[in-house]
Amino acid sequence: MNYSLKQLKVFVTVAQEKSFSRAGERIGLSQSAVSHSVKELENHTGVRLLDRTTREVVLTDAGQQLALRLERLLDELNSTLRDTGRMGQQLSGKVRVAASQTISAHLIPQCIAESHRRYPDIQFVLHDRPQQWVMESIRQGDVDFGIVIDPGPVGDLQCEAILSEPFFLLCHRDSALAVEDYVPWQALQGAKLVLQDTRPGSRPLIDAALARNGIQANIVQEIGHPATLFPMVAAGIGISILPALALPLPEGSPLVVKRITPVVERQFDAGAQEEPFTFHRR
Repeated sequence: MNYSLKQLKVFVTVAQEKSFSRAGERIGLSQSAVSHSVKELENHTGVRLLDRTTREVVLTDAGQQLALRLERLLDELNSTLRDTGRMGQQLSGKVRVAASQTISAHLIPQCIAESHRRYPDIQFVLHDRPQQWVMESIRQGDVDFGIVIDPGPVGDLQCEAILSEPFFLLCHRDSALAVEDYVPWQALQGAKLVLQDTRPGSRPLIDAALARNGIQANIVQEIGHPATLFPMVAAGIGISILPALALPLPEGSPLVVKRITPVVERQFDAGAQEEPFTFHRR
């Protein structure tokens, strides 16, 4: 079950107001509905985001990090939707977008749904493919723009960073690492790792982080689709490293996620042959 855009907006409002009741008044929901929405988000992510007291709501470290990133992400989505609407008029009502499977599954649907609501005459066509295919489809003109992960130097394309997100450790709740609030990279020395194969854009970043921290990776399984990581780790085959966008955890899962220090992030870029619109960064 995926978290909804509404849940994310509710959490950001609570973080800003530091009160369930004030957040509810601001967004037109009851205090109990606001509390339930935040609790569901905590259950989905597997991370406690708030400390609740009788007088106020206090963000945990994880909650503060998430609130900051979500504020930026929601701003980026709103700006992108406005700019895409202007672009859609130039493209005769059709916008072709390419993105990797993970981005397509967890980020793009909310954008398309919101765009359809605001701009019903614009048709959005999504192509979910491996990252290398996304890059080539941009170069060949098969799509109007694509969302890629840390593409590196691409002098033949116009690319602009739009957001970033951290990597997390995924482990079984019975793992010795599950009791830690933060897990250093060095703690992964000798651990059995289940990772995505080298095709996705995230894998080179994970390999570089392991090498930079002197970790000799003991990779016992390499899989193609990120959803396969969860049953692999749940079965005790190993632990994994995955980006925030791959969450939430499956409902009823025996897994937990932990922040890894120092933080390593992956960056999302919007890429096109020419600069059709400007992404606004904050």
